[in-house]
Amino acid sequence: MWQEGIDAVADIVNDNSSFSVKSSSKIHYHSFAEVFGLKKSNIELCKSLTDNPNTTLTPHSVYSVQDADFRAVCSSGNAPLSIHFKESEGEEQLFSGYGALAEWYSQVGFECDFLHYNSAAQRIVKSIPASRSVMLVHNSFVTQQDIELIMNHFTAPVYWVLCPRSNRYISGSITDAVHLLRRNNLNICIGTDSLASNTSLSIIEELKCFKDIPLEELLRWATANGAAALGIEPKGLINISGADLSTMRITEDTTVKRVL
Repeated sequence: MWQEGIDAVADIVNDNSSFSVKSSSKIHYHSFAEVFGLKKSNIELCKSLTDNPNTTLTPHSVYSVQDADFRAVCSSGNAPLSIHFKESEGEEQLFSGYGALAEWYSQVGFECDFLHYNSAAQRIVKSIPASRSVMLVHNSFVTQQDIELIMNHFTAPVYWVLCPRSNRYISGSITDAVHLLRRNNLNICIGTDSLASNTSLSIIEELKCFKDIPLEELLRWATANGAAALGIEPKGLINISGADLSTMRITEDTTVKRVL
């Protein structure tokens, strides 16, 4: 990742296994200790992980954390939050008691005490202070109504993180979300999600999913916006080769290499 020009990473952690590697890396890591659990919460374990440098709590998603833990994490501290949001159709359907996710929860005996929020977006705005910055990750099934509700609530910046290859693996589509976010002039960032839903952790490969979008805009998503989401200044210098300079578009042959 360093050789491809990645200076900073927002990384999800569930245990201590990655911190020794991070401590010797040139990359700046902000680790999000991810709280989840519908039967048994891991919140106490996650609290212990915050003893590590640059590590803060965040809820995994609006569908995998019971109400008390979700609200506790979102209302304490002032670090940014990173929350999986609208990554599947079943996530929104869950709040109405149907769909694939609701059926699976019923089969395994999971009960949700947060369905009274009636939607994923409503849970976000009714649980997170307006002054707290948040990264909403995936957004494959985000709607105009979701966007308006969220943007009318927050006074702190909201960052809409697209993980195109992961989104395509999970839901089969990435196109609608990106065009909707662009039309609303939102702060878009690029992520990879994990290797559980992706083949590599390469930002340039993620950008290749958007060959119809101007290169300048893509680079802003991948650099300045990501740095702002983590509250740091962008730095470093990269060399981009193989782009179509006549149209200023990325191509399948585009590569990136660190210069500084």
